[in-house]
Amino acid sequence: MSDVLERRDAAPLDDGHLKVVGTRPVRPDGADKVTGKAMYGADLAMPGMVVGKILRSPHAHARIVSIDTRKARALPGVKAIVTAADFPDLASEEFEAGESAGNLRDLSQNVMARHVVLYDGHAVAAVAATSSSIADEALALIVVDYEVLPHVTEVEAAMSPDAPVLHAHMFTQGLAVTPDKPSNIAKRNELTRGDLAAAFAEADVTVEGRYTTAAVHQGYIEPHACVASYAADGQCQVWSSSQGQFMIRTYCAKVLNLESSNIRVTPAEIGGGFGGKTTVYLEPVALALSRQCGHPVKMVMTRDEVFRASGPTSAGVMTVKLGAKADGTITAADVVLKFQAGAFEGSPVGAGSMTALACYDIPNFSIVGYDVVTNTPKVAAYRAPGAPISAFAVETAMDELAAKLGMDPLALREKNAVRDGMKASYGPVFKNIGYVETLEAIRSHPHYTAPLGPNQGRGLAVGFWFNIGGESTAAVNINEDGTAVVISGNPDIGGSRASMAMMAAEVLGLPVEKVRPIVADTASIGFSMLTGGSRTTFATGMAVTQASQKIVEDLKRRAAMLMDVSVDQVDWVDGVAVCRDASKGKADLSLAHIAEKSGQTGGPIGAQVSLNAQGAGPGFGVHLCDVEVDPETGHVTVLRYTAAQDVGKAIHPAYVEGQIQGGVAQGVGWALNEEYIFDRTGHMENAGFLDYRVPVASDLPMIDSILVEVANPRHPFGAKGVGEVPIVPPLAAVGNAVSAAIGKRLTDLPMAPPKIRAAIDAG
Repeated sequence: MSDVLERRDAAPLDDGHLKVVGTRPVRPDGADKVTGKAMYGADLAMPGMVVGKILRSPHAHARIVSIDTRKARALPGVKAIVTAADFPDLASEEFEAGESAGNLRDLSQNVMARHVVLYDGHAVAAVAATSSSIADEALALIVVDYEVLPHVTEVEAAMSPDAPVLHAHMFTQGLAVTPDKPSNIAKRNELTRGDLAAAFAEADVTVEGRYTTAAVHQGYIEPHACVASYAADGQCQVWSSSQGQFMIRTYCAKVLNLESSNIRVTPAEIGGGFGGKTTVYLEPVALALSRQCGHPVKMVMTRDEVFRASGPTSAGVMTVKLGAKADGTITAADVVLKFQAGAFEGSPVGAGSMTALACYDIPNFSIVGYDVVTNTPKVAAYRAPGAPISAFAVETAMDELAAKLGMDPLALREKNAVRDGMKASYGPVFKNIGYVETLEAIRSHPHYTAPLGPNQGRGLAVGFWFNIGGESTAAVNINEDGTAVVISGNPDIGGSRASMAMMAAEVLGLPVEKVRPIVADTASIGFSMLTGGSRTTFATGMAVTQASQKIVEDLKRRAAMLMDVSVDQVDWVDGVAVCRDASKGKADLSLAHIAEKSGQTGGPIGAQVSLNAQGAGPGFGVHLCDVEVDPETGHVTVLRYTAAQDVGKAIHPAYVEGQIQGGVAQGVGWALNEEYIFDRTGHMENAGFLDYRVPVASDLPMIDSILVEVANPRHPFGAKGVGEVPIVPPLAAVGNAVSAAIGKRLTDLPMAPPKIRAAIDAG
């Protein structure tokens, strides 16, 4: 079920004029996907293509003494073998990708280990052979001599002064005094406001707790896959399932020291990403193999490789202290976040710090974050990177504070909620936000007052994501028959084909079925930042809208020529050029007629816009969850779930609902079941969907969504990003519900049956 609640005072246009935006057309890529015709990364086949595979470390931390590939090279059918010697050594160079950041040197060393392996699954060599079985045999013939080193997989253990150090060059950044010895703590960041000590002294009530979350994987169904071809003239082509073809081009060029202009990347369909496909693992290796052998190379990860060698999100250890007056006014907050980065620096602790207290107007606070390397896979983005982890800690502490105050959890959040004109904890002043409206929507929903039965509990939590804009390019071309093509540079991971087509159709006055959206390769459209950070419908949609508006102005000019009137006499109404002066007797001209006559009015009709979009509106969500706990087994059943979210303007409401429901599903798994489990040697024990348990349909109830539309006036249709917010509140909402059901506070995720039974027994 879905409800749509609007606050019109912030709307940039009158919704009554919208004919396409806000409707629910059939998705343009739906037929190909349900019939199996859509082309994914592993579907492409080329003449002469060979199979590439990677040899991975069995150790969590070891020095590579030697690699002997002679027997493997002599095996019939082996066409190429690459190791670190086939990749340039890169200097340290920082980069940004959406809401994430990293270092190109580290990226390269994650693609292929140099001298030292840093986690179980780290790539050490790769082969290309004429068949999969020969490639497997060749991998078995490669002899690697390792010197096993001490390892560390847990965050706080890695921060210990006596922990094995992963990188001799790493000295903690962000300290007042530069350290004199290396550490596993890559960075320390801090956000502060006010006088914390004085504010706690003034508080009538304080709560303090320690909270932990485990590393979890995005769980996309399609494994990483690509085909790469390096031609004799140095021209390269890559076909890849990713969240950004331009990102693939840049990273391949950097890692292999190639000219980016010589690399053409064609985006395949993507079978799930959620932030996990915003980096490279296979593509540079496939190109290196193809360069050596001259054949196209296909590489596809196994599910075991996906878990062991691609990025999950961080495990986290958090402490939160809150102080409040007796009436519930929060006076102080002290938050410490320790996030696992994996083998190389770059955890999302910065975003976790930015979002931790963003829902609250707290005059005095300190948020300190630590980015910590461990002998585990390098983390990657996962929907609202960092925010669910910090929200779990803060929202659990908020529930504890409400209980200590004897106050309704929703009322506590309402009393301290940020509103328009207030300064966010991370700096900006909020404008046109709908947080209070989402709280009100949950309070007025029947779910909020529905009765509960034995062993049942209800949990509430809120969440925030700042959303981003960034660089996008889009082109709109009018066909000879009056239909339109919208070309963009962002892979569709959440419905952006539909939203692009709908916004163009709205401006052009066409039925959406007459607009065909295309995701183009890197040689066919201008640069676009990757699809991530909930930026695409906002930023690329802005480019599409502006290109469509250019088309409309051009159509009016052409219509004026055909009507023999001045252009200021022509209006564009529902896809038709209309002469304002009825006395002139000019017949209306349809878009199809103008397109048919385009040769008489200047030639083909098209427009392209490139921009760096600013003004992305932040998003807020409020979630309500009911669970039932079996006291005998500790099993948790999620009975009911309602999520309200400030979505700006829902361009395609069904897609927005899908984003909300998907985020809830992933958050439920994160809260109850999912975690990376390592044995004493640092080897991952549950690298497969049989042992790494994600929720399936039978684990979830129907998820009610409430779309609160407080429009973003900086977007032509009021859009805000919606994909990140839904995964932020569920960890705490589920956790608070479980704690309520068993009458004992749980602070560690996942809340698996053995932990719940232990808590019940201890209680």
